[in-house]
Amino acid sequence: MLVQFMLKNVLSFKDETVLDMTAVNAYKEHEYNLIYNDDTKERFLKVAAIYGANASGKSNLCLAMDYFQSILLESFNNVDDGEMNAIEEYYRPFSFEDDKENSEFQIIEILGDFEYKYGFEYNNECVVSEWLYRKNIKTNRTSTVFERVTNSVRFGALVRKECDVYKEQIPLETLVLSFFNRLKLKTKVFNEIYSGIMDTLVIPTNLYENPAILNKHLPHIINNDKEKLIKFLSAIDTGIKDISYDDSEKDIQFYTIHIGKDKKEYKLNLFYESEGTIKSIIFFIYARNAILNNKSIFVDELNIKLHPLLLKFIIDLFYDKNSTAQLIYTTHDTTLMDKKFFRRDQIWFVQKDEFGYSKLTALSDFRVRSDASFEKDYLSGVYGGIPLIKEFEMKEGK
Repeated sequence: MLVQFMLKNVLSFKDETVLDMTAVNAYKEHEYNLIYNDDTKERFLKVAAIYGANASGKSNLCLAMDYFQSILLESFNNVDDGEMNAIEEYYRPFSFEDDKENSEFQIIEILGDFEYKYGFEYNNECVVSEWLYRKNIKTNRTSTVFERVTNSVRFGALVRKECDVYKEQIPLETLVLSFFNRLKLKTKVFNEIYSGIMDTLVIPTNLYENPAILNKHLPHIINNDKEKLIKFLSAIDTGIKDISYDDSEKDIQFYTIHIGKDKKEYKLNLFYESEGTIKSIIFFIYARNAILNNKSIFVDELNIKLHPLLLKFIIDLFYDKNSTAQLIYTTHDTTLMDKKFFRRDQIWFVQKDEFGYSKLTALSDFRVRSDASFEKDYLSGVYGGIPLIKEFEMKEGK
């Protein structure tokens, strides 16, 4: 479960920026929107909606999570092979300053009985620092797994005996976590936090344009969970009564079944369906994975191609009382920006100033009247995160 994600000097976010999924204790509305932790007595958000104007930087939050995962995945792969290493490839500091400072990521996650805090600071040449701490949420005791400064690593008592022998072998451009995740050790602490981070799903804006996702996952769902998929497609009013596939040729073909006015069945190639339907099926694949396996999911521009009622339907899937899955999504659609649907700590805004600096703020950071209309105040500029429209006339020059 995601508790917090921090980035600094990444893309348009120059200053330290924190997305915090911890619920505000003072808020009592929409208790079903929360995940309860019996050990810590804390509550965490199941859904966070991030609003912002075009080019405000809200998509960069999703992209930053993708970079964070990519560095972790690839930093041990390209050593000594002559290719660009991961920290060089994914070093994307704030662009509008001459001095390029280090970038930084940190994540806090609860996995089982432990809370992990992991992060690193880097530039295009080396990992500057890296750290991993583990807190037992039953005893509230925190232990250091490791702390690193460039080529010097200090291991905590938890792993020191196993790991000290390897500490001189870790390249400057390789993350300690990536390195030890690949080794077969008795301790599983590296595998646990690595898997926890990589289990976060990041979905790009153009997900409905990628048939590879369908080719990889849809046959399995049709074979094993088609009834649930058909119920989902029926619930969102697609008119689809059945779905099948044919893999007898090189390329898999998917077909939907519709019932005509004459009560006959008519087969349609899936890719003749609307983009909204295709996106909904692909999102069903991701949401099913997240909800069944208690994963977090970042979705950029979730509202694109979806009717507001369908958007609400999809969001409500994540309020399953038996799951700790979390949905973090960016959007322009203000239809659901309403106290009837969201708590104040679930709504976030990204505002970019005239010099290109993006800033993330939560609605809970503002003093909000009890009778306030979130949408009306947002569109009037009270919370920021809207485009700064200037006067412009479309006239032909003289």
